Parts: sequence; structure tokens; C-alpha cells
Amino acid sequence: MYGRILDGVHAMWGITTLGLAAGFCTSFALLPQVIKTWRTRSTGDISLGMFLVMALGLALWLIYGLIQRDVPLIAANTMTLLFAIVILFFKLRGR
Repeated sequence: MYGRILDGVHAMWGITTLGLAAGFCTSFALLPQVIKTWRTRSTGDISLGMFLVMALGLALWLIYGLIQRDVPLIAANTMTLLFAIVILFFKLRGR
């Protein structure tokens, strides 16, 4: 009986770890763009519409993750949304 419970716990940790790894990769994919934007203060080639829609989608995913209490969703979407907000800040500031 306890073996089945432990197998389930290990499976859940594996799934959570997979989600955290995926979230890390997708979140930090924006980091080079954030760094470049920060250094150059240039956002001319960045689509405002795309980043606005992306930020809205990230906020909705974050809300969904909070409702579901899903740590990988919460962590990944919080980080990605913060990165997107930095880029949007520079984009809107430069208008």
C-alpha cells in the first residue's frame, strides 16, 4: 500500500520538476531581449501589439495557475510576465 503512495509522490515530483524546467526555459528565453533592450534602450524592432497580447496571455496563465495552485505555472508566468513588462516599459517610454 505505501509503495503505491510513494510511487504517486515520486511521479508528482517528477511532473512538477518537468513543469519547472519547461517554465525556466520559456521564461528565460526572453532574458536576452530584456538585456539588449535595457542596454540599448532601443525597441524599434519590437512589436507593441505582440507584446501586449503576450503580456495579457501571461497574466491570464498566471491567474489560472493561482486558481489551480500549480507552482510551475505560477513561477514561469510570473517571471515571463516580469520580463515582458520590462520590455513593454521601454517600448512605451520610447513612443
